[in-house]
Amino acid sequence: MSSLRSLIGPSILNADLADLAGESQRLLQSGADYLHLDVMDGHFVPNITFGAPVIKSLRQHLSHDVYFDVHMMVAEPERWIQDIAAAGGNRFAFHVESTDDPMRVIRGIKEAKMDVGIVVNPKTPVDKIFPYIGSVDMALIMTVEPGFGGQKFMTDMMPKVEILREKYPDLDIEVDGGLSPVNIDVAAKAGANCIVAGTSVVKSEDPRSVIETLRNSVNRWKRGGGQTS
Repeated sequence: MSSLRSLIGPSILNADLADLAGESQRLLQSGADYLHLDVMDGHFVPNITFGAPVIKSLRQHLSHDVYFDVHMMVAEPERWIQDIAAAGGNRFAFHVESTDDPMRVIRGIKEAKMDVGIVVNPKTPVDKIFPYIGSVDMALIMTVEPGFGGQKFMTDMMPKVEILREKYPDLDIEVDGGLSPVNIDVAAKAGANCIVAGTSVVKSEDPRSVIETLRNSVNRWKRGGGQTS
């Protein structure tokens, strides 16, 4: 794991949606490595957020170097691959529970020249994604039930991260849901190196400090040093 980068990607779901470009710039200037964009369709999850048109508009206001990690909480994810690619998405992360043919979705994402993320819900055993790890760029372990921001971090999801890290030491493992300086050490110790943080970063008066705290924790555990005194 020591060779993997520690990456912090704020979720903009809880930002001021009337000023996504400004909010995104603020987060990037505060040290964010990428932006996590939550797309919800009201079918796969009981909420609706935004889709390709908003992502395309946001891309036009930001540098093309900004990495868009698009988290697709949608039914039939293959329907939206081309739209997200055209909107400027860099990674298309889909839920393994959302399709009967994950490999078909993976092939479609790769053909659209995007990175592939595969996501597993809290109630789904982590071995459900094992057959696809060799074909994806990132695995995302949900640490809340997908669909709403601001939920409490589920510590009991950490064994999934531990299993993935032991089995796939070079895999980018992302965690999403309720992450903050209070619980980051638990996730970092388990082996997560990509941290999605929404409320704790976006609503902070000092987002740079929160991002640095998250990153420092991941770096400490990567080095095997644990918490500092």
